[in-house]
Amino acid sequence: MRRRFSKGIIAIIAIVTVLAVAITVGVINLLNRVTRLAEATEGCKIVTPEGSLDLEIEQAQVAAIIAAVAARKKLPERAVVIAYATAIQESKLVNLPDGDRDSIGVFQQRPSQGWGKPAQLADPVYAAGKFFSALVKVKNYRKLPVHEAAQEVQRSADGSAYAQHEDEGKILAAAFTGRVPKAVHCWFPAPTASPKTTGATKAPLPAPDRARRGLARVLGPNATFSTTSEKHGWLMASWSVAHAKKFGLQRIRYGGQAWTSASGEEGWKPDAGAPANRVEIS
Repeated sequence: MRRRFSKGIIAIIAIVTVLAVAITVGVINLLNRVTRLAEATEGCKIVTPEGSLDLEIEQAQVAAIIAAVAARKKLPERAVVIAYATAIQESKLVNLPDGDRDSIGVFQQRPSQGWGKPAQLADPVYAAGKFFSALVKVKNYRKLPVHEAAQEVQRSADGSAYAQHEDEGKILAAAFTGRVPKAVHCWFPAPTASPKTTGATKAPLPAPDRARRGLARVLGPNATFSTTSEKHGWLMASWSVAHAKKFGLQRIRYGGQAWTSASGEEGWKPDAGAPANRVEIS
């Protein structure tokens, strides 16, 4: 004999089911929110008149390297915009260990197509240099649409895809070339402990020395934190902020402004003593 449920019982079952689904969705949303908050303990913010972007620290480091390599080669901002649009499409500004077929790195360059050895292409400094060396050979690249110039270098299956990242490229270029002052700030948790050494292990270089070596890899062996222009100073200041976690920098001062790791999320703050002729790191 089949049991029949009254309309009231069916209504109650329906309400309980809806509530169960709602509670489940609420729990999932809460867990996602907690995850996002945990992930937000570090990151970078780019703010310019062109717009703003949120980046992971690794993405900011790659962006800073690309702009610095362009500066070393004395290339215009347009070249940097093209490089960013390309790198965002190819890797989301992440130094990927692999990709389609034998593609490697930020620009997904292929050893089999003569871009370089795998170990070289895994170095963003080298990869950016190879990209720009190819870009400057493109006739009238400054006047071409961004996606056309990028496609002339990359020869990808769908060159039109680069166009969608032009606006992001302009924001990043305005910030990391130094054209817009104090446009980059990052934040991250303080290290829990200092590196330990033994009697047989050399003491690590101080953070400023490690940062100077890192800068010299990008801008050239004779590079220092002395500035040749306000724009050049802010390029180095932005590079330093993006690499502060990597090298252990706690404070960066330049042009009447200061950034500290202790209050990194608050961005740059006025500092009357910050020099105008050099970027001061500590």
